Formats: sequence, C-alpha cells, structure tokens
Amino acid sequence: MPTEHLFVTGVEAAADIAARIAAILSDAIARRGVASIALSGGRSPRPVLEALSHADLDWGKVVVTLVDERWVAPDSADSNERLVRDTLLKGAAARARFVPMKTPAADAYAGQLAVEAAFADLPWPLDIILLGMGDDGHTASLFPLGKELAEGLASQALTIAATPPAAPHQRMSLTAHGILQSCHIFLQISGAGKKAVYDRALAGGSIAELPIRLALLQDKVPVEVWIAEI
Repeated sequence: MPTEHLFVTGVEAAADIAARIAAILSDAIARRGVASIALSGGRSPRPVLEALSHADLDWGKVVVTLVDERWVAPDSADSNERLVRDTLLKGAAARARFVPMKTPAADAYAGQLAVEAAFADLPWPLDIILLGMGDDGHTASLFPLGKELAEGLASQALTIAATPPAAPHQRMSLTAHGILQSCHIFLQISGAGKKAVYDRALAGGSIAELPIRLALLQDKVPVEVWIAEI
C-alpha cells in the first residue's frame, strides 16, 4: 500500500513534496554522483517545482525529464517543458540537464524512436517519478479507452506515442514499464473528487479502467501519495 501524507492545502503538500524530493536527490548525488527525476505537468506540480528550484542541491549533477508531453512547441502554453523551465530550471537549478520529450518531428509517432533513444541514455533507474492523476484515473498519458493504452501497459519500451481519446494534442508518454523503472513513485492529488478516484483505484480492479492502478497496485517500487483536502 502507498505511504500517505495528508494535508489541508495543496500549498502545504507542495512544500513537503519539494523537501522530500530534494532529500532523495541529494542522497542520490552522494551515492552515485548523479540524480534523476521525471516530472508531470498540470497545475498541481507548479508550486512543487517553484519550491524545489530553491533547494540547495548540486544541480549540475541532476537530470530532469518529463513523465509525458503534449506534441506542441516548447514555448506553447500547453507544453510541460515550458512549465518545467518556467518554474524549476531557473537560478541555480538552471544548471540541471533537461532531457525533453519533444523533437522537431511532425508528430509524436514520427518522433517516438528519437525520444526512446534519448530516454535509454538516462541514468536508470530514475530516482523519482512524480505522477499526476486525472479525474478519469489516467496517469502520464495512459488514458482509459485510449487506443494505445494496451500497448502502453504491456510494452517493454520506455516511451510511447499516444492520442488521447478526448484531450487535445498527441502525446509522448512513459509506458508502465518506464514508470516502474524508478526508485520512488510520488503521486500528488487534491480535492474530494480526485480523492474519490484514488480510493476507488486502491480498492482494486482493472488497470485499463483506472490506469493509475499500475502504480498503486504494484509492490516493485515504493509509492508515496500526498493528499490535500483543497
């Protein structure tokens, strides 16, 4: 079962997540000379990344990448890369090495092989993968009813190109295999709606129904969940 951290507000949870991330990355640098983290996009991670940017780390030894990415220009408001650059990779943290999930290819499917090659060169296992969860139980860009979902759950590749069933833009995403090649999985949720989805996922059932179960219902990688009431 996941280890749960309970907070009233997302701001309080974000500060705690950032401190926990910084401690793990610092320990990884001390042990193996490099630390690595994959980050999710969306609104919830923004205060985490803002807080983490101030951490006292040897940032030149940190590798930062993404859990998933929309196939848009890096300067697009919809780009997770832009979010990470705007919130985390500034000041001392700008010395970190960022590995993007987007190439100049015309679409995600054409760019997947290049992204896979770049990800194969990351320092696996990643120290931390910070996941999010949608109201439909999706995580990364592994969506219920997504036409690439079965491949994303079964593939031994690290990445997969995907087209969400409803959301705009093609995506590049870590596969389930890629997510589980990590030392720590963190999940951040807030609000009663997502808490209800989380509880339903924990109760068991099909991963295809609620893909977040791929992380919550496994015992290979320890999972910590930060739950904020608001």
